[in-house]
Amino acid sequence: MEKITIITGGSRGIGAATAVRLAADGHRIAVGYQQSAASAASVVSAVAAAGGHAVAVQVDTSVEEDVARLFATAAAELGPVTGLVNNAAVTSPMGPFADLRTADLRRVVDVNFVGAFLCAREAARVLPRGGAIVNVSSGAATLGSPGEYIHYAATKAALDTLTVGLAKELGPAGIRVNGVAPGIIRTEMHAVSGDPDRAEKAGPNLPLGRPGEPAEIAEAIAWLLSDAASYATGTTIRVAGGR
Repeated sequence: MEKITIITGGSRGIGAATAVRLAADGHRIAVGYQQSAASAASVVSAVAAAGGHAVAVQVDTSVEEDVARLFATAAAELGPVTGLVNNAAVTSPMGPFADLRTADLRRVVDVNFVGAFLCAREAARVLPRGGAIVNVSSGAATLGSPGEYIHYAATKAALDTLTVGLAKELGPAGIRVNGVAPGIIRTEMHAVSGDPDRAEKAGPNLPLGRPGEPAEIAEAIAWLLSDAASYATGTTIRVAGGR
């Protein structure tokens, strides 16, 4: 079966690294992005340089119609969709939970919770037997992120529950659902949360003594989408340097 995979949040960080990694395994990639067309185009070029084929599709995953269009465009331009990397996520400025602005709470929930669920629902509707979903969670889901972003952590915990439930529901149809929970990774998300040097500051305190790289998360995602993981479903792999 030819692998046609949608990656949401695919224009940077873990999503971008995953696109290039999956291209090496022969996946045709739909790079979902919300804001930066230039960054998405750069990922498409990187996939092409790796010998693969990709298209960029602008999408707000919290909008139902956008999600349907993302899947339809991927199918029309690449072929029947066989996989989803449910990666799009946002955060907001770090701080005590009592200081959390309602607008920030709603946006984080809309993208990380509602958006991820909408994408998973669409995948459940269209993936064939042998298809697979990987939900990109976070180590924060079990740590809670007190004093930083409890709301973000809570949305990722919800994603872990989705992984378990959907794996059980879709297993009889031959569709696998798994998750990857990254730890502190060098991405742009830290700057958005107000601490661009967070990864470098936290790295020495981790058991492995450093932050992770997006490519290291991409390896776990690639394995879960591969035939080598044919008996893995309903599990979330923690790739967090021991944190």
